[in-house]
Amino acid sequence: MENSGAEGAKRAAGVDVGGTFTDLVLVDGGGHVRLAKVPTGAVDPAQGVLHALEASGAPLAALDWVVHGTTAATNAVLTRKLARTGLITTRGFRDVLELGRRTRPHAYGMMGGFRPVIPRDLRLEVDERMEASGRVRAPLDDKGVRDAVRRLLDLGCESLVIHFLHAYANPAHERRAAAIAAETWPNPFITTGHSLLSEAREFERGVTAAVNGAVRPIMERYLQRLSAELSARGFKRDLLVMNGNGGTVSARAVGAEAAKTVMSGPASGVIAAASIARTAGFSNLVTYDMGGTSTDVALVVNGQAGTSDEIELEYAMPIHLPMVAVHSVGAGGGSIAKLNAAGLLEVGPESAGARPGPIAFGRGGTEPTLTDANLLLGRLDPEKLLSVQGRADVHAVRKAFAAKIGGRIGLDGIQAAAAVLRLGNLKMANAVRSVSVARGHDPRDFVLFAFGGAGPLHACAVARDLGLPTVLVPARPGLTNALGCVLADFRQDFSNTLNQPVATLDEAEARGVLARHRAEGARLMAAEGLGTQALSFSHCADMQFAGQTHLVTVPLPSPELSRAALQALFEEAYFRRFKVRLPEIRAVLVNLKTTVTGARPPPDLSGLLDANARASSLERARTGSRLAWFGAGFRPTTVYARERLPIGARIPGPAVIEQMDATTAIEIGDLAEVDSWGNLVITVGKDA
Repeated sequence: MENSGAEGAKRAAGVDVGGTFTDLVLVDGGGHVRLAKVPTGAVDPAQGVLHALEASGAPLAALDWVVHGTTAATNAVLTRKLARTGLITTRGFRDVLELGRRTRPHAYGMMGGFRPVIPRDLRLEVDERMEASGRVRAPLDDKGVRDAVRRLLDLGCESLVIHFLHAYANPAHERRAAAIAAETWPNPFITTGHSLLSEAREFERGVTAAVNGAVRPIMERYLQRLSAELSARGFKRDLLVMNGNGGTVSARAVGAEAAKTVMSGPASGVIAAASIARTAGFSNLVTYDMGGTSTDVALVVNGQAGTSDEIELEYAMPIHLPMVAVHSVGAGGGSIAKLNAAGLLEVGPESAGARPGPIAFGRGGTEPTLTDANLLLGRLDPEKLLSVQGRADVHAVRKAFAAKIGGRIGLDGIQAAAAVLRLGNLKMANAVRSVSVARGHDPRDFVLFAFGGAGPLHACAVARDLGLPTVLVPARPGLTNALGCVLADFRQDFSNTLNQPVATLDEAEARGVLARHRAEGARLMAAEGLGTQALSFSHCADMQFAGQTHLVTVPLPSPELSRAALQALFEEAYFRRFKVRLPEIRAVLVNLKTTVTGARPPPDLSGLLDANARASSLERARTGSRLAWFGAGFRPTTVYARERLPIGARIPGPAVIEQMDATTAIEIGDLAEVDSWGNLVITVGKDA
């Protein structure tokens, strides 16, 4: 990787819109930090962004950057609240989006449904055929394209996707069809498959293009509306948006590649976790982000967040674009606890959301949640729930647990809440296993990096279940996703399929592909106002042995490729993964990939916790004590104010540490220590 310095620090605000709260972290070059956490707008998430900026009290005209992490694209796909989209494809391939890979929703079940992003009546075929070599076998039927465009417009389509077989090898027909469509299509919402993903595999390429087309109008209108509101309030620069790959782009460029914003919110948290942990001296971690609606976990190895271009948003919904590899489960603070039809206790995936929210919020919620369980068990203070006016109604919470859960299975309200807490912890521990043990990693080699509004409340119990020896809680756990927006660099990813045996690879062609990637990346970064001195380039190749289906990603130390070097690199990467060498089998170079990163100046985060608020001793940071549930019962528990903890303080469990954006629970037998950066480094004991 090549890299060089960037300009000085700027004033930047990171805003992350979650399902329950919208978080903001605003930093300037002098180490001053402003924080805000406000309820997410139930109808328009843009209002949450604006309210968070207002709550910070910072004049928008003084900001150099506003960086926005959003779940708008993800939620639109999952809830199918999409723009009406039409597809024009190669004759005979209309049903690729439904045929997929001949899998089924449940491997051992006969039931399960699937709804494609674009319904069959809006998928039309035209005559054209491109071979995998890039040679034209059948010319494009221009009249057929015009007829298909008119028909889709008559059917009420707002967005158009053009997806032809083997367009990755030669995109001429897709480009020609897009030009024809633009003659009559009434808006710019035209997506070509090759422009998003120039790789083989028509199913994955088609789904990615279909998702992009279906969310593009939604994202463009949302970002245009938000940008206009920011401008009207004095912001003079471009709004930046987080992508799922952990980088940022200008909101002006998001529309054409809207699918890249899928999973942008969780990605920003992983980027922040990797950066904070590196500073604290940890390079291998499992990130554990528990919010109000879900829990997201990811792996960071050697200081780098893992990425994947094989993320499946849901069954038969592969988004084949580089994204931070995040696994999500429906277990958050707002996850509803209930008994299913068989009388078994379940936690999630249904959530109470921001409104009505948990019962404790006093907004009309009637279903018990994980947050309610923590409140009833003394782990949360009923006087200090964020965005709750006055004291939470603990009696109403206890009554709900007794009536809706406990009474049906022979437990009182307290016992039912304890069961919900235990089950929630087990569910989250299984999510961590899915990114560690299931991928061949020993959890004992990793630190659990806990953040999100609810993550630190459960992290020590989850770590003990898994055998992770250390938990790291950052200075502002409930605002870490917003902090990631401030820390993220500009990033663009490129990929092209070659599909050539290494033994006969055209080396000049391969080098030319990477050179074009670098040139296009530099051009896009220049459009963002970045000079070439801030750019870095990294390359990798997707490779396989001849006859195999699955790919191995091989980092390339240089764009100067040679057959011998590629073969050696692949064999070594294959051995590291599978512990076997097969030198007699030919290797195949499938895809070449490039990541271009434009570094943004690192912000000064020394003000995340006010140094002037620190107490001179641990005792002075103590705010009281109460009975709280740890292990198998209520224990006398000391409560501390996070902002007042002195550097080097050592806090044995059981203890509760409170701050504006999160509460941390230190389990019995655990020991927390405040490091020089204000992080809590918790050594997990063996006995509860």
